[in-house]
Amino acid sequence: MQVPNLKHWRERRLMTQADLAAKSGLSEMTINRIETGRAEPRLHTIRKVAEALDVDAAELIGTDSRV
Repeated sequence: MQVPNLKHWRERRLMTQADLAAKSGLSEMTINRIETGRAEPRLHTIRKVAEALDVDAAELIGTDSRV
């Protein structure tokens, strides 16, 4: 599953990839690979990132029109 809005929300929250990695419990490399489309995260990973960014998972994957 692609996460096309991850960078948008991360930057909107004024976070670096390292900040998001630390807050979500994922590695910085994982965050980078998801943002650049080199990795397709599982749903539980998307949920971790969404929680760290304080957004709905739907907003990250582009199924929410409020983005």
